[in-house]
Amino acid sequence: MSVRHALLGLLSEGPKYGHQLRQEFEARTGEVWPLNVGQVYTTLQRLERDGLVASDDAEAEGPQKDFRITAQGQEELDRWLRTPPDLTSPPRDELVIKVLVAVQLPGVDVREVLQVHRRYLVELMQQWTRLKEDEAEFDLALALVVDAELFRLDSVIRWLDAADGRLKRADAEPAAAGAPPPVLRRRLAVRR
Repeated sequence: MSVRHALLGLLSEGPKYGHQLRQEFEARTGEVWPLNVGQVYTTLQRLERDGLVASDDAEAEGPQKDFRITAQGQEELDRWLRTPPDLTSPPRDELVIKVLVAVQLPGVDVREVLQVHRRYLVELMQQWTRLKEDEAEFDLALALVVDAELFRLDSVIRWLDAADGRLKRADAEPAAAGAPPPVLRRRLAVRR
């Protein structure tokens, strides 16, 4: 998440001070991502250093110091909004790494690892669904965040299901030909 660009977006509406930016950021993101006020001021300092925001040079230092977006900051915000994120290479996903490591480790039941994570993700989906039913219908930002999280969790569960199916097929194919399954072959090779 780009706090930097979110703050530029908020400042594009008019001058604001740090605490106000923190409060508006949290309100507009469904209060799902709490923001440390220190992070706000550090980000504002960097934005000011880079010429993307300007502040009042008045005696107001600290919590009541107004910041406003510059023309260069508006250009940066517009560019960011219209530039798709770089999704060309897979992110370092902890769950994917766990499964890849589990496949290689002797004595680890990979399907158990998959099942533990699948159960956890289903529980998370149930929690997000309850939140959506309880509060999201009244808060558009929260509803959008909850929908995004439900879609993300669903895709991770589908990946776990696909991984489970792929592991089953990989174990079954060589076994039919009389050779040990690939996972077992790799585990045997590690032991040697």
